[in-house]
Amino acid sequence: MPTAKERAVVICPGRGTYNATEWGYLGNRHSDKADLFRTFDDYRRNQGQPTLTELDSELPYSLKTHSRGDHASPLIYACAYADFLDIDRERYDIVAVTGNSMGWYIGLAVAGALSSTDGMHLVNTMGSLMHEHRIGGQLLIPWVDDNWQPDWEKRRTYLKLAEDITASRQGLAYLSIDLGGMLVFGADRPGITALEKALPKSDRFPMRLHNHAAFHTPLQQPVRDIARQTLGPEPFQRPVIPLVDGRGHIWTPWSTDTEALWDYTLGHQLTEPYDFTRAVDVTVKEFAPDAVFVLGPGNTLFGAVAQSLILSGWDGVETKGQVKQLANRLIHSLGSTR
Repeated sequence: MPTAKERAVVICPGRGTYNATEWGYLGNRHSDKADLFRTFDDYRRNQGQPTLTELDSELPYSLKTHSRGDHASPLIYACAYADFLDIDRERYDIVAVTGNSMGWYIGLAVAGALSSTDGMHLVNTMGSLMHEHRIGGQLLIPWVDDNWQPDWEKRRTYLKLAEDITASRQGLAYLSIDLGGMLVFGADRPGITALEKALPKSDRFPMRLHNHAAFHTPLQQPVRDIARQTLGPEPFQRPVIPLVDGRGHIWTPWSTDTEALWDYTLGHQLTEPYDFTRAVDVTVKEFAPDAVFVLGPGNTLFGAVAQSLILSGWDGVETKGQVKQLANRLIHSLGSTR
C-alpha cells in the first residue's frame, strides 16, 4: 500500500531577499536548471536588460545595482521558482500557496495561475515600473517583544502615528505590510522623515528599506494605472493549487474568476495594505499542513512566518522558543544559508 503524502504549503518571498550572501544563488544551487534560466535570460536580453546569469555570477554584487526593482524582482522570482521545482512531489502534496508582497506574483506562477514565462514578464514589468516611478519608500519596525510576544498597545500606537502624520499633513504615511510581528509603513519622503522622528529608536529600527517604493499604499495609484494598461488579463488562468492572497482570500482551481484574479493583482494588491499575517493564518488553518516550505533566496522571511504562527495560535505555539522547536519539523527554509 502506498504511503500517504505529507501535506505542504508553500510561502513565496518578497523584495529584499536577494542580498550579498545570496549572490551566485542560481548558479550554485540550481545548476541543473540551465534551460529555465536560459529562457529567462533570453527574455531579459530582449528587454535590453542585464541577464539574470550576468547579475548572479558576472557582475559583482552591488547594493545599488542588485537591489533595484528591475533587477531584484526577477532575480528573486527565478530563485524562488527554482526552489519550488526542487520540492519532492513524491513525498509532499502541495495543498496551498501564499506569499509576501512581491511573493504574490511568484505565487501566481508557483500555483499555476501564470506560466513560468508569464510570471517572469509580470515580475519584470512590475519591478521595472516600481524602479522607474519610485514613489516614496518603506520603513520597518517590530511591535512584538524579544520573545515574539505581541504588544498590542505598541501596535496601536505605531498605526496611529502614521494616521496622525497623514491627517496633520506632515506627509503621507500608510500601513504597507502587516508582516508577522513587524509593521511595514509606506510613505512619501516627508512621511518617511516624520515616521523616523516619531517612532522609538533602537539599534536597527526603524529600518528604512533600501530601493523600496511605498508598495501597497494609495501612493502607487499611478503605477497601478500604467500596469493595468500594460498587462492584460489574458495570461491569467485558474490556479492548479489553491492560492491565498494578501487579504486571506482563497483562489481555488474550481471557482476562480480569472478576470477578478487579474483585477486583484493589478488593483487592490498594489494600493491597499498587504496582510501577510492574515495570509499565513488562513493558509495554515484552512489547509492544515504537515510542512511549510519558505522559498528562497535568503532566510529573512522565517521570522515573519514564525511570528505569524504565534499570532494565529497555530498548534498551540505561544513563544519564540516553542515556535523554533516547531520549526525544526514544520518550517523548511529552502533559501537558508545556515
